[in-house]
Amino acid sequence: MGREGIKNYYRTKIEEAELTINEKTQNLRRLEAQRNALNAKVRLLREELQLLQEPGSYVGEVVKLMGKKKVLVKVHPEGKYVVDIAPDIDINQITPTCRVALRNDSYTLHKILPNKVDPLVSLMMVEKVPDSTYEMVGGLDKQIKEIKEVIELPVKHPELFESLGIAQPKGVLLYGPPGTGKTLLARAVAHHTDCKFIRVSGSELVQKYIGEGSRMVRELFVMAREHAPSIIFMDEIDSIGSSRIESGSGGGDSEVQRTMLELLNQLDGFEPTKNIKVIMATNRIDILDPALLRPGRIDRKIEFPPPSEAVCNNLNS
Repeated sequence: MGREGIKNYYRTKIEEAELTINEKTQNLRRLEAQRNALNAKVRLLREELQLLQEPGSYVGEVVKLMGKKKVLVKVHPEGKYVVDIAPDIDINQITPTCRVALRNDSYTLHKILPNKVDPLVSLMMVEKVPDSTYEMVGGLDKQIKEIKEVIELPVKHPELFESLGIAQPKGVLLYGPPGTGKTLLARAVAHHTDCKFIRVSGSELVQKYIGEGSRMVRELFVMAREHAPSIIFMDEIDSIGSSRIESGSGGGDSEVQRTMLELLNQLDGFEPTKNIKVIMATNRIDILDPALLRPGRIDRKIEFPPPSEAVCNNLNS
């Protein structure tokens, strides 16, 4: 082998070594990237583990501020407590009805939680102001007069109730056969009061899993407060509001009863002066639980009978 051959031999060996070095360098960089990704994942898992090992917090709802360092909080279902506010919390961000976290050991308010609205609730129909009017409702003059008294008057003139010292009505029940104008009249009163119209069917609140239906009811009223002034229209209320004797004793029926009890709690818990009104509709008033129909929950029951022949003639003329 001559001198030129030796040069070519070593040149080839050097090129092979350089290729090997390049491959090893690329492998090293890839492994370093994988190591960094795994280290980041380990850090996240350690942080998550630390959070899981911390004592759980209670979730409460602010009722009102009690000075600059204390706040009255409602914790479901225990009751109401006056609690301290952690130093790092901005008191200006604490408002009535906002959700907060309380330490497990001292009940100190240490975090302000975002208002949570269930995705299923957000899919419920919300109209800013319906375009229906009383003029579109034919043959229901008596029903229009009654719903004006119980819904429109308190919203437009709350001072009348304050001057008389009487509580505003909270809710009204519209009952009668299907197709008699219950939904149309509910939309019309929302239009004339400039209220947002939140429509939900009672059957949508019948949920398979324990606690889901009652949670949706709570979130529904949270959404109504955020959209106030608002009218909650609950169609087919008999789906969740039927008598406990009629409902039986199965597991599904027990969940329906939990949902109805949460609805009763919400009806008892909100102030009618907050511009939230509830309109319920059914074609089976005979099976509704008497607890749902008590004054202070349902303050007026308005019947929608089938239209008479004279009314039909007037509508067709």
